[in-house]
Amino acid sequence: MLLHGGRADGLAPPTWLNLPDRRLRLFGTALLRQLGDQDTLLACVRYRHRGWNGHHAHPAQDARDALVELADLVPAIPVILVGHSMGGRAALAVAGHPAVRGVIALAPWCPPGEAVAHLRGKTLAFLHDETDRVTSAHQTWDFADRAAASGAHIHTVPMRHGGHTMLHGARRWHRLTADFATAILDPDWRAPWSTLAQLSLRTGGA
Repeated sequence: MLLHGGRADGLAPPTWLNLPDRRLRLFGTALLRQLGDQDTLLACVRYRHRGWNGHHAHPAQDARDALVELADLVPAIPVILVGHSMGGRAALAVAGHPAVRGVIALAPWCPPGEAVAHLRGKTLAFLHDETDRVTSAHQTWDFADRAAASGAHIHTVPMRHGGHTMLHGARRWHRLTADFATAILDPDWRAPWSTLAQLSLRTGGA
């Protein structure tokens, strides 16, 4: 399930052009290409509003509604949430849903103090370029550390390129996302986990 980015505030619906949605759909194409030999359903969450909008957390509400609809459509299907920026925040907020196997958070928006207790037992992969000027990679690592302390299975990858849009070096962002999705669905497929040990240059934490 794909959850694209947005903005902190905005009650208007996403525009017809909706570049964040189009950008994330390229990740969906990469996922389907790698998971093509499995029965895979790709879902894209359609937001009612462009913004998070404070305590309303509208994208998280929309993601919860989408999970309910998906469970009605395909009962017992394991779900991976792939969220970028605001969509990453929404994905992490609703990942306690029993159908959710894991989350791949791409340059996510992780403000200090976000809840993590509901993530116990979930597999979470975080990809973030530390030069990102829109969302903070350091806040992402802090969130990942707290989630790990609460019992989540954490994997963090500091990306060398891409900034917030993930356009520079896009192929690597797509490949790692598809690899993590495959590994979350099939715990015996270990390629990204071993690769991660070589990629992650962070000290401390998860």
